[in-house]
Amino acid sequence: MRVYQLAKELLEPAFADAEVLRAHPITTEIARQLYTAVGSITANIREGYYRSSGKDRARIFEYALGSAGESEEWYDAGEPVLGSERTECRRKTLREIQRMLKAIIPRERDRVIRPHRPPV
Repeated sequence: MRVYQLAKELLEPAFADAEVLRAHPITTEIARQLYTAVGSITANIREGYYRSSGKDRARIFEYALGSAGESEEWYDAGEPVLGSERTECRRKTLREIQRMLKAIIPRERDRVIRPHRPPV
């Protein structure tokens, strides 16, 4: 899934960004929150991908969407240390992830991946 690839590609720069934030006394706590939120995007997309029903998959993808929004907020908070150019680049990627998830989630909600079979 392209959305997973985008999220995975964001992990490395997010780690570097977290290191910069951790070094500044005011943004030390933001560093952990940021990296946790970015990591949660990929973790939830991966987990959702392996779910057997579309509704369950959509629910887990919604967690990824929430983590993408949270990540954007942490980047906003860290902008004074990271700089506007770096932060805007990350926001752009996060917004693309959010856009893709917003398109994927409704489609997954009605999808039957593994048809339910009554027990024999």
